[in-house]
Amino acid sequence: MSREHLRVEGADPRRRGHDRGRRTGAEIVRAWGTYSELFETAATAAGVKVDVPALALGTVSATRAWAPELVAEMEGVAEGAGVPLWMVAALNARTEILAVAGAPRAGECSTVVHTGTRTLGGQTWDWHEELAGAWHIQSVSGDALGFTGITEYGILGKIGVNEAGVGVLFNILGHEDDGAGGVPVHLVARRVLGGAASFAEAVSIVSDAPVSASTVMTIVTAGQVAAVELSPAGAATVRPDEEGWLVHTNHFLDPVPAAGELRGRLEPETYDRFRVLDGQVHGRRGLDGAGDLAALLNVHPDGGAEVCCHAPPSGRLGTRWATLATIAVDPAARRLQVHDGGPCSANPSTWTTLTPPRTKN
Repeated sequence: MSREHLRVEGADPRRRGHDRGRRTGAEIVRAWGTYSELFETAATAAGVKVDVPALALGTVSATRAWAPELVAEMEGVAEGAGVPLWMVAALNARTEILAVAGAPRAGECSTVVHTGTRTLGGQTWDWHEELAGAWHIQSVSGDALGFTGITEYGILGKIGVNEAGVGVLFNILGHEDDGAGGVPVHLVARRVLGGAASFAEAVSIVSDAPVSASTVMTIVTAGQVAAVELSPAGAATVRPDEEGWLVHTNHFLDPVPAAGELRGRLEPETYDRFRVLDGQVHGRRGLDGAGDLAALLNVHPDGGAEVCCHAPPSGRLGTRWATLATIAVDPAARRLQVHDGGPCSANPSTWTTLTPPRTKN
């Protein structure tokens, strides 16, 4: 599969969104079709009813109060794609809606960063195999800062690095108070990528975001690294250990939000992935490029955990998890490298190297 690299530019958020929607409207509709089925399947299995348009528009209201320019950009996407605003909002709030629907979260992402003489890190991005064709590379300019990375069709931001050398890595968490109604976590990542000129600004944006669902955003710069754990209970910051390593999977590490842990109680494999990766990094002097990162993340069940995730050949939607992408970030070089697939299939020729566009003054 040839992965699309979407280049979006423009100082006006609505026009920038319109360009995105116009050029990717068919893909947005296809992605929505899968997500619509996923929401319904999860809600049916959990025995709950989910009013997706109402939930989506609730997150629009929360976002309008926090970052109205992001709502303008989503409105532009909807206009350009010829779909209702609630549909675009639902894609951006898919984490929040899935929390309400009670979706199972087996699989998911693993992040490893080392900071020291050279800061380098990255992650696996694990998601539903049925959505393997629903993500793309993007380079965005026209906001305060240009940025590049990966995202899903219709979703404004996810994993990336901006021209100031601020990188964002992204893992979903689960808290017993998770729901919808706050600012979608994907829009928080988007605001960091387009607006944070420093580590402190990035941590402040993430920590102050009024979210209603949980995630951890690992902020990576040349000099500082931190994982900011977000939940309805508030924000907590996790720093690298004394050797400079920061490992995160899909459970809370800070004890305060961990008191409301949901994901780890339901899907304890997150602890296995953390244990294996944490054990591997201790005593290592650091990471030597994307290939070294992929080798570290290349762990399958026979190695003690499924860090590199492969979907079973059959099963209902919502149960077929796979590592859709492997990402490495070098913030000093303002460089992101993306491998389409899991780390076990990466080699020197499979990485796409991205650098963020520069803001035009």
